[in-house]
Formats: sequence, structure tokens, C-alpha cells
Amino acid sequence: MASTDARGPGAAGPDVLVVGGGIIGLAVAWRTAQRGMRVTVLDPDPGRGANHVAAGMLAPVTELQYGEEPLLRLGIASNERYADFVAELTEASGQDVGYRRCGTLAVALDADDRAELREVHAFQRRLGLETEWLNGRECRRLEPMLAPDVRGGTLVGGDHQVDPRRLGAALVEACRRGGVTLHRSRAAELLTEHGRAVGVLAEDGATLRADATVVAAGSWSGVLPGLSPEARPPVRPVKGQVLRLRMETVRGPLPTPFLSRNLRAVVRGCHLYLVPRENGELVVGATMEEQGFDTTVTAGGVYELLRDARELLPGITELPLVETNAGLRPGTPDNAPLLGPTDLPGLVAATGHHRNGVLLTPVTGDAIADFLTTGRLPSEAAPFTPSRFAPQHPEFAR
Repeated sequence: MASTDARGPGAAGPDVLVVGGGIIGLAVAWRTAQRGMRVTVLDPDPGRGANHVAAGMLAPVTELQYGEEPLLRLGIASNERYADFVAELTEASGQDVGYRRCGTLAVALDADDRAELREVHAFQRRLGLETEWLNGRECRRLEPMLAPDVRGGTLVGGDHQVDPRRLGAALVEACRRGGVTLHRSRAAELLTEHGRAVGVLAEDGATLRADATVVAAGSWSGVLPGLSPEARPPVRPVKGQVLRLRMETVRGPLPTPFLSRNLRAVVRGCHLYLVPRENGELVVGATMEEQGFDTTVTAGGVYELLRDARELLPGITELPLVETNAGLRPGTPDNAPLLGPTDLPGLVAATGHHRNGVLLTPVTGDAIADFLTTGRLPSEAAPFTPSRFAPQHPEFAR
């Protein structure tokens, strides 16, 4: 049975309906409610979207890829406001979200990896980013459990981490305390009248009408029934399998943490990351698979992650494996999010964050809340409107 956490009997309909209660949708709802608007979130299980699988790296610099400079700037803007965002969210919810200023070490295992990482480091430096080159010995001094084969690496002190599961739970509570209505059902169909989005029909039979409807349904944003082809977000699911292990302190004259900061590498062409939490959890991920909406954990996926992780940290094979998951990243043609108005009046996009959903949560919440209350997107979000994929747009024609 669907349920609604509402304001009370006789409450008026919302100004804004957010379809999707992952961390993006919840951040949009929380920030919009703070600006005085009535907000409803439609989701059967708020706080448990792709964030339940995500590792939670806040890594705009080490996530950087060639040609993604605008996305880098958006990521840096979001990362810079994360500490204040977390402090405010903790106060609003009464819950800690596991935010750590730990930095990221990206390492190379062989000569080819080292040459590639050197090129990336030079690219980062040309963009004015703070990143330090280390030789293999310096890398192992920082992380003694690294394999002897590590040839070098880059240290990025500005990359951090957060626990996405705790982040989702805190956003649910902040929304609840902030007056946001949580309608626990799925969207069955987008409702339109006279060429304008006016709300959603929910699977439980409820009709939810609103002045503005925000699509924040992650990988499912593009398959909402009722969306016209021109308004349909170009979002697809990108599967990622993730492991969770339990770390132990390495015994010796001086107890040593198994891993103390985010670790990244490319192993035989496969990107790998490891994220250690203060509670002893170690997250290892993630595969990149174009398998539609399949979320099956496979023996091959688990094997590949453990095999590559063992190349970096040989001792990882001694750690308990406590959980395996597969989630769906909402990918777009250019790997960047969709933020702002769509071609359908009344319909706003907050989706397509691909591998950067956790990182971009603060900036997305602020940007969409600003648009909903003022009709304007802030400058950092302007390059990411859905209109960039319209056939007549210059970016589309390239």
C-alpha cells in the first residue's frame, strides 16, 4: 500500500512535484521548500536510488576526462560548497553523512599506465588544478599496503568523500522536517493539458497536480509514460557493479590503516576506485556495462573487480567480502547532467548525472531551486540545459 507523509488534512496541492526521490530529487525538494514553495516528492522508497550503490567519491579533479572542462567547473563548484551543504543538512536532519576531507591518490601500475597518468597530470596542471606528482616510493609511503609494482601517482588533496546511503537518509529527514510531502508511490504517467505538463498520475491511483514537474528519476527519467519524444530526456542506464568489504588495521610496531584515502587506478584499461570509510567499510567499484535496466550481480563482475583491486592492494584478498550490489547510473550522450527547463512547458529536468550524482547533489539542488523560484538558471548550470540535444542546437550538429 502506498503512503503519503503529508502536511496534514486540507493541505493545498504542491507548487512543485519532484518525480524521483534519490539524492538529486530530494536535494531539489529540500532546497525548493526552503525557498517557501510547496513541494511533493513522488517515490516508493525515498533515499534509496542509485546512491544506495554509489561509493561517494567527491572527485571532480580525478574524474576529469578530456573534453569535459565544463563538467569539471560544475563539479568544482559543487565540491566547494559541500562542507557548508553537509553542515546545514546535518543540522536540519540531525544525522551525520560521513563527510571526509581525505583526498585521492591515483596510481599507475606499469610503464604504460604511468605515461597515461603523466599526460593526465599535465592536463590537470594546464587547467590550473592542484595536483601533485609522486614517485612509487612516495605513493607507498602514503599508503603502505600498495603493491611494490606501483610506478607513480598523483595526489589530489581537494577530492573528498561522503557516505551516499547516509546522505540519502539525511535528505529524507530534512525534507520531512522541512514540510516536503513524500508520496510513496511510482509515477504511472505524466499529465499534460494544452501543451503543458501539469503533474503525474501515480501508480496508486492518485492524481498529483503541480505548477512545475521536475523529472529526477535517474536512469528511468527517459521512460516515463506520457513524455513526448521532444521532451524525453536522452538518458540511458549504465550498469555498475560494486563490492563492499570490511577493513582491518594491519598489525605491526605501529598499527597501520589498510587504506586511508580514496584510491584510483586504470588496470588493463579498466578504471577502478577504492573508497575507505572511517567505520571500516571499503567500497570497491565499479564496472561500466551497457546492459539496459539489468541489475544482476555477476560472477564475472565480482571477479574483475577483485582481480584488479588485488593488483593495487595484494592484501585485499584477506578482507571479508560483506556485500555485492549493482546499480544504474543515468548516462547521457555527453556524460553530463540535464538541468533546467525542457521543451515541454512546466517540465524541468534534474537528471543524467551519470558517475557524478553524489558530487553534483549540492549544485543541482541549488540550481533547480533557483530556476523554480526565479525562472533563471545560475551561470554554472547554464551549459547543461536539455536544449543542447535539440536538433537545431550547435552542439548537437557537431
